[in-house]
Amino acid sequence: MIALFRLLARVPLPWMHALGRLLGWAVWWLAPGYRKRFKANAQAAGLTPAQYRPAIGAAGAMAAELPWLWARPQGESVLPKVLRWEGIEVFEAALAERRGVIMIVPHLGSWEMYGQAVGERFFADHGPLTALFRPARKKWMAEVLAGSRDRTGLQTLPTTVKGVRGLMRTLKQGGYTGILPDQVPPEGQGVWAPFLGRPAYTMTLLPRLAQTTGAKVFLGVCQRVPGGRYVVRFEPFEGTALTDPQASVEDAAAAMNVGIERLIRALPGQYVWDYARYKQPRQEMEVAQ
Repeated sequence: MIALFRLLARVPLPWMHALGRLLGWAVWWLAPGYRKRFKANAQAAGLTPAQYRPAIGAAGAMAAELPWLWARPQGESVLPKVLRWEGIEVFEAALAERRGVIMIVPHLGSWEMYGQAVGERFFADHGPLTALFRPARKKWMAEVLAGSRDRTGLQTLPTTVKGVRGLMRTLKQGGYTGILPDQVPPEGQGVWAPFLGRPAYTMTLLPRLAQTTGAKVFLGVCQRVPGGRYVVRFEPFEGTALTDPQASVEDAAAAMNVGIERLIRALPGQYVWDYARYKQPRQEMEVAQ
C-alpha cells in the first residue's frame, strides 16, 4: 500500500482530482448508507441538492490528493501548489505579536494541504505549526502518515493530557496551531451546541485554549480551485464568547460553531457532509482537557 501511495504521488494533481471526482460519484451510487447520511446532514443544514451535489465529487478529490500530500518525496515543496493567499497580512501581524495563534480548520476543502502550506510558509520566521495527532491504528497507515507529519514546518503532539499541555505551552510561547473542531470528541471533552441545524457534541478544548492563553483566533480554509490549485484563507475570529475569558464554555462552543457554519455555508460544495457529526460521544479513559 505504501508503494502504491508513492506511485500515485507522482501523478499530476489535476489528474488525481478528476479521477477522485469520479470515485466520489461511484461511492455515492454504490453505498446507500453513505448516501443517506450525506443527504440527511446536508438537508438538515437547509441546503438544496444543487448546493450540496458538488461535495459528492469533492469527497473523492479529497481522497485522491492524499497520496501526493502524504507520500511525495521529502523536500518537495507544497507552496507551488497554492495559487494564492487571502488574509495573510492580518495573520502575519498576529504571529508577529507573539501571543499565540489558533486556527480553526474544519473538514472543509483540503485541510491537509492547509496545514502543510501554512507550516512551510511560516516555519523560517515563526517555527513549526504544532497540532495534536491521534496515531493510526493500522501499521501501513501509520507509516504513510509518518511521512506526512514529519515534513518541514509541522510538529505533532499526541492527543493526551501531555500533548494538550505541550500545545498550551506552545501558544503561551507565541507559537501557532491548527485544530479540526468539527469532530465528535470523547465523552467529557465536549458540550452540546447547535451546529448546522442540529445539536452536536462539540469540543471544549479549543474554546478553553483560546480563553486561557489569550491567543489570537482565526478561521481557516484551503479551497480547491481548477487546475490542481488551492486558495488558502485566514479570517480573524474576534469579539465573541469564544475568546472571552468570562464566557461559559457552552457559550464559547456555540460561538465557535457559528463561525464554522459561516465557512461551510460559503463553500458547501467542499464540506465532508457524510461525517457522523451528530453521534453520541465515545467513552475514553484519559480526558484531554
